[in-house]
Amino acid sequence: MKKTTVLALVLFNGFALFAQTKEEQTIKEIYKSSLTNSKCYAWLDDLSNKIGSRLSGSVGAEKAVVYTKAEMEKLGFDRVFLQEVMVPKWVRGEKETAYILDKKNKVSVPICALGGSIATAKNGLTAEVVEVKSFEELTALGKDKIKGKIVFYNRPMENEQIESFHAYSGAVDQRYAGAQKAAELGAVGTIVRSMNLRLDDFPHTGAQSYGDLPKSQYIPTAAISTNGAELLRKSLKNNPKLTFYFKQSCQQFDDVLSYNVVGELKGSENPENIMVVGGHLDSWDLADGSHDDGAGVVQSMEVVNIFKNIGYKPKNSIRVVLFMNEENGLRGGNKYEELAQANKENHIFALESDSGGFSPRGFSLECNEANFQKISSFSKLFEPYLIHSFVEGHSGSDIGPLTSKNIVKAGLKPDSQRYFDYHHAANDKFDAVDKRELELGAATMASLMYLIDQNGILK
Repeated sequence: MKKTTVLALVLFNGFALFAQTKEEQTIKEIYKSSLTNSKCYAWLDDLSNKIGSRLSGSVGAEKAVVYTKAEMEKLGFDRVFLQEVMVPKWVRGEKETAYILDKKNKVSVPICALGGSIATAKNGLTAEVVEVKSFEELTALGKDKIKGKIVFYNRPMENEQIESFHAYSGAVDQRYAGAQKAAELGAVGTIVRSMNLRLDDFPHTGAQSYGDLPKSQYIPTAAISTNGAELLRKSLKNNPKLTFYFKQSCQQFDDVLSYNVVGELKGSENPENIMVVGGHLDSWDLADGSHDDGAGVVQSMEVVNIFKNIGYKPKNSIRVVLFMNEENGLRGGNKYEELAQANKENHIFALESDSGGFSPRGFSLECNEANFQKISSFSKLFEPYLIHSFVEGHSGSDIGPLTSKNIVKAGLKPDSQRYFDYHHAANDKFDAVDKRELELGAATMASLMYLIDQNGILK
């Protein structure tokens, strides 16, 4: 190669590096740190495999508080502290059983009690089944056709929805309020099709509410796997008079003391302005909760680990908040806001990861139009990392209660197509999370935190 050509290449590369903005260089460092020197996958391994499920009020939740507080103290926060919060304590008890009883045939189907449900009688519950797909259909049937029956809610998540969270939103009301609506018409129990887009044998739990019903009218309620729901649907079509049996032994206890775990880095220029990044520390009890929301917890912790690794000192104060009790009460998020108001704290930005540890695709933003346009303009900086979606919409349940005068809220948007295969089910385990995808998500969160810290928000 001629000397002039070599010199030209050297000059070109030098100019290209010079032309790269400080923001582009810093984001490149963020991704490199996360992909080569992160701790988040090891933290998730510990949360999932050494601690396990972390339902509020459980021993697992207590252990998770102790573990994450200790790990955050190792990261060199200016302070790490706990916020007391009273949380519900619901215990599933022994594994549930269920059968379709069709003439002389008894076919076992997978079910699990929904969170907050009461138990059946010790010998279980047997009754005829009425299938419905909506509350309107239930109401139209009326008490005469519902009284003494088990209501089977069988409205699937809509496959035509490209955004799977929209499909979830369109079906989850039957899980949350189904027992209340059926009990008001005299039903003795409810079975709800699992919130899952694929056909499998995993029943998916989740929160349900009896609303303002008196306790004397509570009825047991459980989720049935999607394969089980399809089998029950077909069996009812052939024999509308078949009966269904299920047994569960769950219990609701008095509230117990738990904690939000908070780590704080003081801002170098504007310490009075607080930026939150977090996820929820609790999970459902059927599995490790590695996607929901172990991933969000460790990604949030990793944001500060990245900043430490690259030597970045934030202008504003940064708090990593691991919220307790998102799954069945949102007590942690509400307590954090209560204390923020009491302490007259000024939150300018909050970012939550609670959509799984899959490949990041962008952010969902809750803010005014001016801030949405400003943050969307950062998209060109994310293009090399295949981050392309900046949309207006729900940010996160735990940061939802925050009400500072001027605040922008954001939710990490990973690829959602496989999320509901695992959501609230027994297969939400450590081996379902890909290390590289988890680390890419952490880097994406750290990059947005960095950009907001540098550029601020508009009032």
